[in-house]
Amino acid sequence: MNTGSATPTGPLREDGAAPATLRLSRAQRKAIVAGTIGNTVEWVDWALYSIFAKIIAAEFFSKSDGAVALLSTLAVFAVGFVMRPVGAAVLGAYADRHGRKKGMTLTVGLMAGAGFVIAVTPSYESIGIVSPLILLLSRLVQGFSAGGEFGSSSAFLVESAARGRRAFAGSWQQVSVAGGVLVASLLGTLATSALSDAALHSWGWRVAFILGGLLGLVGLWLRISVADTDSFAQVQGEGRTRTNPVKAMFVEHPAAALRVAGITVAGTLTYYIWVNYLPTYANLTTGIPLRTALLSQTLCLVVFVVALPLMGVVSDRVGRKPTMAAFAGGFTVLAWPLLHLLGNSFLSLFLVQLIGMLLILGYSANCAVIMAEQFPPEVRATGIALPYALAVAIFGGTAPYLTTWLHESGHSDLLWVYVSAASLISLVVYLTMPETKDKEFS
Repeated sequence: MNTGSATPTGPLREDGAAPATLRLSRAQRKAIVAGTIGNTVEWVDWALYSIFAKIIAAEFFSKSDGAVALLSTLAVFAVGFVMRPVGAAVLGAYADRHGRKKGMTLTVGLMAGAGFVIAVTPSYESIGIVSPLILLLSRLVQGFSAGGEFGSSSAFLVESAARGRRAFAGSWQQVSVAGGVLVASLLGTLATSALSDAALHSWGWRVAFILGGLLGLVGLWLRISVADTDSFAQVQGEGRTRTNPVKAMFVEHPAAALRVAGITVAGTLTYYIWVNYLPTYANLTTGIPLRTALLSQTLCLVVFVVALPLMGVVSDRVGRKPTMAAFAGGFTVLAWPLLHLLGNSFLSLFLVQLIGMLLILGYSANCAVIMAEQFPPEVRATGIALPYALAVAIFGGTAPYLTTWLHESGHSDLLWVYVSAASLISLVVYLTMPETKDKEFS
């Protein structure tokens, strides 16, 4: 894709170098819009599973023990994350060899197709053990797709940006993820508010998955219509594509790969607790109605999505390190009071969700750009995707299961320790990593 060249604005710096380019060209803006919308509709399908976790538990598993059924459903959620490193390695390498566009087109097709399968799979009462097996296979496919999606879309968005707007452009990757969760939350709120419990369990949740799959087809069309980035075109034109990007990433850039994993630890754990699973967790621990919890989540997500690009602008001005350190330091200190404020009221849940999501801005606005800035373009999609997916599988995919297990075993009060410890680990990484805001980027 010819992203166009934006003219640097402002005077030369004292060292005589040209100032960071701040203005996005029309082609760059078009690429960011296409990448963002395509990624949004893909993540609707992924988020619907956690939103309807309790209903899926009743539909796909035996109803003899509700707690066991829910834990089984969340175990399938976690198993889907096991496939994310596999998808990251396979699809990340595919995007580095054949282009960001082809990689993103493949991921959205896989995600939408698996969503349709979940929507039409008969219940446990109808076909027995075959039902949860189909659910498991579908989530494995979605996990495979999600593993490759982050690397491809992050590389695409950051490579499509002007030099001084890389964090702003990269923040739209997480805008699209949160946007997908927001759309899924809206579908969940509408379904739980407009339908009776019987209708919701019978067919309402299936309609939500079908709509998510249809939106995935829209994303597929958008990705087919966009061209690839100049960065990949240059690598391909110069014959620098690698036959084995995974090996090249580990052998030539091991420190960068470890840094990406460390960057991810606190971000993925807090994201999957606060942004994805908190409505279900609040419903379980406080008894707050699910529809009320989903309304709180939806309102907080609106604020989160609007604020993400603004935090990207802040990162482009003040740097990656201070904005990410504010996120990790905030959760290290505030995890205990936030989780202990969670009560059986809309206001308490809303405040806990909102404060947590505002802190997560420091991670989400930076994660795509900081990871992309660690690697050269010939291994960039793989370098972003694989270490990130490994950390997400360990800390993000297990978060809902561990959170529910702590509640069921009477240890909900220990969740803050896990959140604070993970945040402290990432805080050390953020404070010791090099600042890349002004790094040369191709």
